[in-house]
Amino acid sequence: MSASEKYLDLPLEEVIGDRFGRYSKYIIQDRALPDARDGLKPVQRRILYAMHVEKNTHEKGFRKSAKTVGMVIGNYHPHGDSSVYEAMVRLSQNWKVRDELIEMHGNNGSIDGDPPAAMRYTEARLSAISGELIRDLEKETVDYIPNFDDTDKEPVVLPARFPNLLVNGSTGISAGYATDIPPHNLGEVIDAVIKRIDQPEVTIDQLLTILKGPDFPTGGIIQGEEELKQAYQTGKGKVIVRGRAQVDAIRGGREQIVIDEIPYEVNKASLVKRIDELKLDRKVEGIAEVRDETDRTGMRIVIELRKDADSTGILNFLYKHTDLQVTYHFNMVAIKDKTPRQLNLLQLLDAYIGHQKEVVLRQSKYDLRKAQDRAHIVEGLIKAISVLDELIATIRASKDKADAKKRIQAQFGFSDTQAEAIVNLQLYRLTNTDITALEKEASVLQQQINQLTEIIHNHNKLTEVIKKDLRQIKKQFATDRLTSIEAEVEELKINLEVMIASEDVLVSATYDGYVKRTSLRSYAASNGGDLAIKDDDRLVTLCEMNTTDTVLFFTNQGRYIFAPVHTLPDIRWKDLGQHASNLVSINKGEKIIEAIPIRDFTEPKYLIFVTKQGMIKRSELALYEAQRYSKPLVAINLKGDDTLISVSLSNGLQDIFVVCNRGYGLRYHEAELTPIGQRAAGVKAMTLKKDEYIVAGMVLEGEQDETFLTLITQRGAMKRMLLTDFEQSSRAKRGQIMLRELKGKPHRVIGLIETATEDEVVLLTESGYEKAIQPMTLSVSDRYSNGSFVLDTDDAGEVEQVWKKTIYQTPFKTE
Repeated sequence: MSASEKYLDLPLEEVIGDRFGRYSKYIIQDRALPDARDGLKPVQRRILYAMHVEKNTHEKGFRKSAKTVGMVIGNYHPHGDSSVYEAMVRLSQNWKVRDELIEMHGNNGSIDGDPPAAMRYTEARLSAISGELIRDLEKETVDYIPNFDDTDKEPVVLPARFPNLLVNGSTGISAGYATDIPPHNLGEVIDAVIKRIDQPEVTIDQLLTILKGPDFPTGGIIQGEEELKQAYQTGKGKVIVRGRAQVDAIRGGREQIVIDEIPYEVNKASLVKRIDELKLDRKVEGIAEVRDETDRTGMRIVIELRKDADSTGILNFLYKHTDLQVTYHFNMVAIKDKTPRQLNLLQLLDAYIGHQKEVVLRQSKYDLRKAQDRAHIVEGLIKAISVLDELIATIRASKDKADAKKRIQAQFGFSDTQAEAIVNLQLYRLTNTDITALEKEASVLQQQINQLTEIIHNHNKLTEVIKKDLRQIKKQFATDRLTSIEAEVEELKINLEVMIASEDVLVSATYDGYVKRTSLRSYAASNGGDLAIKDDDRLVTLCEMNTTDTVLFFTNQGRYIFAPVHTLPDIRWKDLGQHASNLVSINKGEKIIEAIPIRDFTEPKYLIFVTKQGMIKRSELALYEAQRYSKPLVAINLKGDDTLISVSLSNGLQDIFVVCNRGYGLRYHEAELTPIGQRAAGVKAMTLKKDEYIVAGMVLEGEQDETFLTLITQRGAMKRMLLTDFEQSSRAKRGQIMLRELKGKPHRVIGLIETATEDEVVLLTESGYEKAIQPMTLSVSDRYSNGSFVLDTDDAGEVEQVWKKTIYQTPFKTE
């Protein structure tokens, strides 16, 4: 044979596709997914069958686990010993399966995730309920297939006299398929099966009045009846599962949370560790101590609270942020007709009922055959006793056993099996009492034959047998429900005070983006010393807030940073703040123009935005409450190279004042602005001509007759005007003149500020010179003057920026 004939030349994708297809089929059918009939995966079935063959059953003593594992690997399942032992251990863990199929002596692991002892140390046997899975296996109730090396046979499926798939559930991941079937209550599942047999047209809604939902071995509470219904109707869905906890009063007027049940498949040690970490990391306030007091009497996790702690809020926080509450995902996939199928509740019940009908039918046929064979022999024995003397004479005259059989068959008309039974008869059986016993046996056998014949030919009789059997199993093995079910999913409300220690702090932010919070103690210790700030930077806000408040930092690029105060860096008064880029990713050149403190986003307030190119918008404050704030959020949609110049908080009843660089001021009520969305661009604030732009936009705060406006020009002129000089107009008008136009060096507005007594305005010139002035020292001017010069621009350069000196504010203090 040449080399070319020896090897096939195939494309790689074809080979890979073929091999992976075969492998996937094996994984799906013979490893990871349970059979819809007995609810077992192949390794589990082989373990139970091997123990049954070895007579390692519940009424006998325990046997070393290693012996069983060796049997399973050697005869039926040629895979790793650890995988077989792990599957065996899981069947014995009463926090994983609702009704254990294997009883184990020794350490079989724990709910804390501890590993079981090695198989050489543990002992096991089948549990009593396992006997119901295997019962009548020897009565040809199921098909057998050769084992992996053709030296033995193994069952394709077990008779499963109770619906194990629903009772113990299953979980597994295969190629392209996964399954998650929760455990259920044995009594409820059996009632549902009987209901389905009695009423084939029964609906899932009707069944759910019997089969309430999953019944986890770890108890707990399931929330969401609608979600449960959805899961049972489609085979896919999710429900909320939470541990069972209660709040107890303890000494000293304090309280403690006691958890005695946790959600299914949650690791208790990890849960306790997580709660302890939340306490240590100060993610939750009010927990004094976390203890695991679990012992042989039952589970008990104790969370001792500090005095005056919000026990309900803390419990809700734990539900939300730990595995004390989890989402259980239904994905009811099982092998039906050799194919993985997603099955709803009716299909799961039907698969089991169909299997039981076949099992009972095959068992009945087997029993009928055995009964008929025995009845035939008994009939022969009765006949033999009636002709006993002639029979004995015939046998005595025979040469040997074979000859005797032939003669009595010929002389008396016995069949071969009857003749065999007669020649093997013991002498004591020929007494007078035996004939009555034989006649009685014949009568019983005939009765049995009639019953079995009826079962085989009468469908109703067949289902009666199934139901009677199930009722007996329910009577023997059913236990009370452990998991309770609540109709609604509770909305978890958590007070902010639960998560963070409530503390009054000072929040500061600078134009260049340096932010921090400082304890009032650190501020007081500085004796009124100046805030640490860079030379060419300026303060935007300095206000007293609580750690449970929020501050919104608005930038010149139309974005905002949502910053809960407790997330701001805690830095001493005399140290420089942390740049905002450490909190979120901000752009180069992005400046903080306004910081607005918020205590309650539900208040009926509005944010008013004004941009340099003449846009204005009003939006409800509530729109700016963010759930996720890991990056800057859109505050206003800016067009082209426009910039945001002011953001103000209003109560919905205030006046707005906008000013352009040419010296026109426009005043109108905010009702002129229809509230619009967070990402909207806004509307025109005032009519601008070419080369004009807005220099200031504000929401007026004071009383009209006491409000002064201070205007500053690039030439260093400043003037103070009364607000009452400006009549209320409407949006997008040209506005009223505020400066006298000069032919030579005209004045252009750099800023307009609403000022009151003690206010200081800072002027910054192009050469970097700063000058602070109190506007209230200036006399009041009319609209047509150009004010008084307050600095010499020939020496200092033209004015570039102006701002009101930031003072210490207490926005939430009520007198």
